[in-house]
This record gives sequence, structure tokens and C-alpha cells, in this order.
Amino acid sequence: MPHQAPTPTPAQIKRWRQYLADEIAEGAVYRELANNRTGEERLILLGLAEAETRHEEHWRDLLGENATKTTAPSLRRTMLRFLARHFGSVFVLALAQRAEGNSPYAADTDATRQMAADELVHEEVVRGLATRGRNRLSGNFRAAVFGANDGLVSNLALVMGIGATGVATSMVLFSGIAGLLAGALSMAAGEYVSVRSQRELLDASKPTEVTLAAAPDLDLDANELVLVYKARGMSDEDAAHRAAERMGMYSCDCNPSTSLRSELAEIADTEEHEEIGSAMGAASASFCFFASGAVIPILPFIFGMSGTPAILLSAALVGVALLVTGGVVGLLSGASPTKRGLRQLAIGLGAAAVTYVLGLFFGTSVA
Repeated sequence: MPHQAPTPTPAQIKRWRQYLADEIAEGAVYRELANNRTGEERLILLGLAEAETRHEEHWRDLLGENATKTTAPSLRRTMLRFLARHFGSVFVLALAQRAEGNSPYAADTDATRQMAADELVHEEVVRGLATRGRNRLSGNFRAAVFGANDGLVSNLALVMGIGATGVATSMVLFSGIAGLLAGALSMAAGEYVSVRSQRELLDASKPTEVTLAAAPDLDLDANELVLVYKARGMSDEDAAHRAAERMGMYSCDCNPSTSLRSELAEIADTEEHEEIGSAMGAASASFCFFASGAVIPILPFIFGMSGTPAILLSAALVGVALLVTGGVVGLLSGASPTKRGLRQLAIGLGAAAVTYVLGLFFGTSVA
């Protein structure tokens, strides 16, 4: 008689149905993301969706006739599909990476070893795609998040410290506005000086084209021209070749890596890859980022609240904002958004608590 598979238990059926629903949802997430991508990334995402389809078939085979009754996917998968359909951003990939990394298949004997291995590979594939997105966002977006976070923490600490002394509400509000402007202007000035200095350093370090056309007519020995190229970091052999070419000793392009065209390309590449934006643009962005965070702690005072209720509401508003910025940084870094959000919250409120205690102490001393 042919061997018959044992009848699955109700617990197994429930678990398999959940696995099936989650695999269907994950495949849908990758297809939704693929709709917003082109070229290689689209093909990679469709490949992941196809792999999830193979996993679906495994659970359908085990369930047999029990597969006709469906189960809702987990909340995380449902949320991922919604975000993928309506946004399709790096944040969805970061969350999908974590979902793949938390696969239960390795500890479940009903899943094959190949499926468990697939999930590990999927995590690395999604990690690579998420890294591409993080690299595209990492500059401006990360600067925005950190700038807003600086404004949140510094101005909350200032408002709580001043408010704890017992001064009039108008003084707390004025101090908060002053802190916003002072911090934002300081950030803008620092960013302006930083970017301007970087550009000036790059301009000073960029090789000039004096040797490209004038070398044959210069009143110097070839060995001196070799020193020019050695000072730029070239090896002895390459520097000697480049100098000989400039002195008109070669009529052939013997070594393309040290040719005149290579030097021109090197200058073009320097201009292309070392572009760091305008100093005024960076200063304006820093001002806005910091101010957007620093305005939140003073909102209760702007709308007429005063005393302890205003301070508590200010701390609550900033706490929510810190959780959001910390979670965003966590997603961009590939870490747990919850842990990063709670860490950001603890650091921000901890700094504010210190200034509040100091304000109470000085307020009591003055009284």
C-alpha cells in the first residue's frame, strides 16, 4: 500500500495557513515594488516574487483541501503591502529586509531546508536593494533628519530649563524663539563655512593643466617634471612615462593609463565626483531643518499655554517627534526602528530632564 502522509493537526493547519498568507503577501509586496522600478532592480524584485510563489506551493501541497480556507496575513505584511503600493520607497525595503531576517522556517521542521536557505538569501538581496536606496537618500535626507533632531533636543532642553525657573510664560517663549534662531543661524553658518572650505580645498588640490600644453616649452629638466607627477601620487615608472610624453619624447599613446587623455579625464572626474553643492544651498537647508525641529517645543507656548501643562505637552510633542526621527534613522541604517526610536527618545528627554532639574535648582536659589 502507498504510504500516506499523517493527518495534520489543527495547530499545524493554522500555522501553515498563516505561512501561506504571509508568502502571498510578501510576493505581492515585491511585485508592487517592481511596478515602481525599472531595469535591473525591477527584474531582481520580480525574481524575489517568483521565489515566494515557490514557497506558496509548498504550503498549498501540505494543506491540500485545507488550503481553500484563507487566513489574513500578519499585520506587518499587510502594512508592507500598503506602503509598497502607495509609496514604494527605501523604507519598505528596509522593513522587508527585517521581515526576511525574522523568518521562522529555520526552526520549523515542516519547512524545507531549501526554504530556510532561500529566506536568508532573500534577506541579503533585499539588503542590497535597500542599500542602494539608502545611498541615494543618505546625503540630504539624513542631514534633514539629524538637523531636525538637533533642533528638537536643544530647544526642548532650553525651554524646560528656563520654564523650571518659574519665569513668566512670555520669557519662556522668547527664550525658545531665541534658541530657535540662534541654533538655526549657527547651523547655517557652520554649514556655509564647511561647504565653502571644502570647495576651496578641492580647488586648491585640483591638478592644473599647465603641463598639458606648456611642458615642451618649459625651461626645466625632465626629471623635474617627474617630480610633479610623483607629488600627485604616481609611481616612479608612471611618473617618468607621463613626463617623457609631456616633453615630446613619445609620439605614441604607449600607456593609456598615463596618457594626456587620462589626465583630462581625471580632471573631469574630480569635478564630477567631488561636487558638494553650493554653500548657500547647504546653509539654507541646515537653517530650515534645525528650525523645523526647534519650533515643536515652543508650540504650546505659542498657543497661549503656560506653566507645567505647557512644559509637559512640549515634552510629549518632542517625544513623539524623537520616536519618528529615531525610527527613520533606524530604517536608513538597517537597524530596528523601534530600538532606535526609543534610544533617541531616551537621549532627548534625558538631556531635557537635566536642564529642567538645573532650572529648578537655580529658580529655588534665586527665590
